[in-house]
Amino acid sequence: MQKALIGAIEYYLPQSTLTNDVLAVQFPEFSAEKIFAKTGIKQRHISAADECSSDMAVQAAQKLFASGVIQPEQIDFLLFCTQTPDYLLPTSACVIQDRLGLRLSVGALDFNLGCSGFIYGLSLAKGLIESGQAMNVLLLTADTYTKLIEPTDKSVKTIFGDGAAATLITGVDYEKELIAPVAYGTDGRGAENLCTLGRGMRHGNSDADPYLRMKGPKIFEFTLDVVPGVIEQALVKAKTTFGEIELFVFHQANAYMLEHLRKKLNIPQEKFWVAMDFCGNTVSSTIPIALKEAQKTGMLVGKKKVMLVGFGVGYSWAAAVVDLDNFGSSVNECG
Repeated sequence: MQKALIGAIEYYLPQSTLTNDVLAVQFPEFSAEKIFAKTGIKQRHISAADECSSDMAVQAAQKLFASGVIQPEQIDFLLFCTQTPDYLLPTSACVIQDRLGLRLSVGALDFNLGCSGFIYGLSLAKGLIESGQAMNVLLLTADTYTKLIEPTDKSVKTIFGDGAAATLITGVDYEKELIAPVAYGTDGRGAENLCTLGRGMRHGNSDADPYLRMKGPKIFEFTLDVVPGVIEQALVKAKTTFGEIELFVFHQANAYMLEHLRKKLNIPQEKFWVAMDFCGNTVSSTIPIALKEAQKTGMLVGKKKVMLVGFGVGYSWAAAVVDLDNFGSSVNECG
């Protein structure tokens, strides 16, 4: 029976960077060391003025194809997660299909989610594969949040960076779940705590604030409240226990929040993976980027129970236990 497997990940970061030293000049009340201590970030990558989410997604996908793990003609479905699409319409996934040279018979769609988007994308890919609708799903995540940031807003400028990731989810003949059923959560009452009021249809023709605004304390409180519960739900769905999880990879929000979560959940430091100092909070791409970095260190070898947790804008959150022991295998090796 076909089961969905995370086969490979590649990512792309824009060339331009914003370092803590530069931020410290703009905001002299914060030293570079203080910014790092609070955020866990040394630099963020900033998309060029003419560089959009689809451009970054294409770069990440081309790296995936260049690795030899899969070829464009083998893709059956394209999922594109972004909150900063190129256009209101058409769907950016359709534009990406053409630029990547994918078959005309592929499915392609955008979905608008942020920090939980990668987990949702895994679930969509799992459903497509395990229902027999697709064999190889290309999940692209990309955001250009820095284009939404007011230049003088240090609360978000110190945190967010731009980036994209390309993740291959493929079908393999296997009896056990390799991506366990996902646990979800949604609470739209928190929508106003991380939003851009003036970018959509409701206020788009007015003088509404066009910048990304974040109520940090509210986001922090929400995260500490919901993450323990969604982890418990994911453990139940995966029919496993907290102690059996070999590695925890959370949405890379900021170091302050992640450390509070780790301590609250009593996760040993050696089981808690953080990889964001070189790129910042890349929204929907933080988890796949972190997983790729973990793979580079050899940390994922033999890891059959990895807990992935996304949480943030929406409010939206999700968690799943995945088997990453075969992460990095080619389609032919997996199948």
